[in-house]
Amino acid sequence: MERPDFYRFHQGSRVLPFAPAEYDARLAGLRAAMAAEGVGACVLTSMQAIAYYSGFLHCSFGRPYGLVVTAADSVTISAGIDAAQPWRRCHGDNITYTDWARNNYWRAVRSVAGEGQVIGYEADHLTLAQKGLMDSFLKPAACIDIAPASMRQRMVKSPAEIALIKQGAQVADAGGYAIRAAIRAGVREIDVAMAGRDAMELEIARRFPEAEYRDTWVWFQSGINTDGAHNPVTARVLQQGDILSLNAFPMISGYYTALERTLFLGEPDAASLKVWEANVAAHEFGMSLLVPGARCDEVTEKINAFLAERGLLQYRTFGYGHSFGVLSHYYGREAGLELREDIGTVLEPGMVISMEPMLTIPEGQPGAGGYREHDILVITEDGAENITGYPYGPGFNILG
Repeated sequence: MERPDFYRFHQGSRVLPFAPAEYDARLAGLRAAMAAEGVGACVLTSMQAIAYYSGFLHCSFGRPYGLVVTAADSVTISAGIDAAQPWRRCHGDNITYTDWARNNYWRAVRSVAGEGQVIGYEADHLTLAQKGLMDSFLKPAACIDIAPASMRQRMVKSPAEIALIKQGAQVADAGGYAIRAAIRAGVREIDVAMAGRDAMELEIARRFPEAEYRDTWVWFQSGINTDGAHNPVTARVLQQGDILSLNAFPMISGYYTALERTLFLGEPDAASLKVWEANVAAHEFGMSLLVPGARCDEVTEKINAFLAERGLLQYRTFGYGHSFGVLSHYYGREAGLELREDIGTVLEPGMVISMEPMLTIPEGQPGAGGYREHDILVITEDGAENITGYPYGPGFNILG
């Protein structure tokens, strides 16, 4: 029996989140960056880059995956365990590598990239071990970090991307209402979280019947568990008087959106209500600043001053917002578009960014708990469009 290092296994019908012209335009942008840097072949290895340029979102389970882009070709490299599914879900060609010999992945990459080229790669993703193998197999004339150029391209969304992100925001709203309906004293955080997750997955399946369904989730937190924005769900039982944090994250074809809200189970005390209203005011002020031409660091400083005037800045724990696109809790952050003191990016039409101020008051102090609101805005030619619909603030989110 002949056991090849790699082969092509193409069967079934192809289904992608976007039309072929969308991927062709993205690849054209990448190739322009390659030409500017003198890159002959790109070896992309991150989930976000592979998905952005090909549509294929892989599941590695410890195996390497990639996308090799040259002036003429775009080829995903996938493991044999996935059979033809990567081809059905990718734009361009696909090569399957086998386990018969170690490093067949790099032999498959070499079959497209060749040897002696200037190679573009993602320095923020490729491990030192894999970089050594790339150098050994491809013998590059030079290596250029293409990740910054790729990130800059991803920061400005196409109309097709924005349309998908808007649907994701609507799904998040549906999850929010399902979470709200499940909240009552005596239920566990996990019970509420499952209600929101199930509602979102059903809504995604209704809207996108040919999609793959994965990675939609909810973080629903209560009491002291609200102190961190990304605290996992627990089996804590909700009690009357609890501060609550609703965090709904639907995933559609690699694009995640988010809805985050503060709620109370029963009337909040005066100290809690004061902090909550202040954070809502910071949220509204921050959203008003998200317009084309605004700089991320200047927006950040203005919200800092707003909170400092109210004696609350010391309770802010992270930046005020970030980009949305090919993104999840384990891949895809576009670090060049975040509302932080050290980011000078200027907002422009087509960018999608959140406003999400959070204040954490430590246990033992009046108003203890974590307060967070989160809306997603699309920057337009003359302002911004808020695509989040679920209401924020005490008027809607005091329950029971």
